[in-house]
Amino acid sequence: MTDLRFATLGSGSRGNASLVHAGDTTIMIDCGFSIKETCRRLEEIKSTPEDIDALLVTHEHGDHSRGVERFCRRYNIPVWASMGTARCFDNGTIDIEVINVHQSFTIGDLLIQPVAVPHDVREPCQFILSYQKYCLGVLTDVGEITPHITEAYGQCDAMLLEFNHDLDMLWNGEYAVSLKKRVAGKLGHLNNEQSCGLIKSLLPGPLRYVMAAHLSESNNSPEIVEQQLSAAMGDFDCQYAIAVQDKVSDWYSLEQLC
Repeated sequence: MTDLRFATLGSGSRGNASLVHAGDTTIMIDCGFSIKETCRRLEEIKSTPEDIDALLVTHEHGDHSRGVERFCRRYNIPVWASMGTARCFDNGTIDIEVINVHQSFTIGDLLIQPVAVPHDVREPCQFILSYQKYCLGVLTDVGEITPHITEAYGQCDAMLLEFNHDLDMLWNGEYAVSLKKRVAGKLGHLNNEQSCGLIKSLLPGPLRYVMAAHLSESNNSPEIVEQQLSAAMGDFDCQYAIAVQDKVSDWYSLEQLC
């Protein structure tokens, strides 16, 4: 088989986790849910914890990491993370492989390229996963689009891309001023305009599919994101979907999408 597939178990400020499968390898990216909730969501897409060969962690914020230790300890799943992120876990109770965020590595059939990103944690990174001729980019929890990010993700056929907030909704919303500045800052989260700007910079190119992720329930809406995604893609042959917090997505096959 030459296919690479991905699914989201949920995406948002209350918990994040995604699955990527290729060949004989299944990887989970982040685990921000309890063991019970993670297993329930896995069951919805006909997967089990025993299917998972490794768990990649992007950073230590609770909505991405709160379930990592208990889940991986119970099911004996190795964790892969940067040195800064790994220091936030109890290394004596789980198996942690420390990665160099500037060096690619393999897990089973998947080639994984970490990408260093700006975010307000110890050593955050995101991931680009490749199998055969297909390439999937995961990019969430990023304060700004850097030249390094634009160059790295130019190879991707599909992306799971953060659309955290609409700037007008954020600044006119109920968050404290300090939190608004943190979210909108260069170590915070991508807004709709930033994410659309990245898409425009990657087109024309191999990109054929974008799943908008990590939408704020307070400061964004699927309707706004759809409008902006459609405009950003224009007449290019590119499709999109929106990941939500409380619903598990279907499996998406890059072979079919691309």
